[in-house]
Amino acid sequence: MKLSTLVILLFFTVTGFAQEKALSTDDRGKLIYYEVVNLKDVPSDSLKSRVVAFLKKTPKTLKLKSADTDSLMYIIGKLIINKTALVLSRPSGEVLYNFYVEIKEGKYRFWMTDFNFISYQRDRYGNFVPSTTVGIPLETKPGKLNSAEWAGYVKATTKEVNVLAERFKEAMMKKVIAPALVAPSAVGPHQKW
Repeated sequence: MKLSTLVILLFFTVTGFAQEKALSTDDRGKLIYYEVVNLKDVPSDSLKSRVVAFLKKTPKTLKLKSADTDSLMYIIGKLIINKTALVLSRPSGEVLYNFYVEIKEGKYRFWMTDFNFISYQRDRYGNFVPSTTVGIPLETKPGKLNSAEWAGYVKATTKEVNVLAERFKEAMMKKVIAPALVAPSAVGPHQKW
């Protein structure tokens, strides 16, 4: 191995450009992205407000479904998978998934699982719309004809999930500033209100 190749390999490994974190499988056989993050000296209510602030910034792709307890939040997510040919790009489908966040004092954990792919088709107006409402789990094994395309969907999903996880961790590091209370103006009998 040449020295220049070794230096480039070392550069990509150190800077994090080598590979994204691959999706693993859980005990149910489903693909999952799981991570635990420690943030010492951060109270749980502050972490919860950071999650809510992150969800407000991404209203189209992530929707809070329920917060059953004080510590667990259940979020529905959607990723759009694009197909690129030369210069043109078009959506080929979407991946629906479940996003869970559990908060404790000084730490939180989050995981994304139950990835289901729904292919797109053109409607009569030329728009790309879902071809069905039932998704195909990403962990299913495709046939021989579709294996390369399915591998592309899994790879694109892995890339998008890693980007989302990094954005989420960055948002959880930032402090949320509560809106300042505005003092009421002095309204007297001579002023309109």
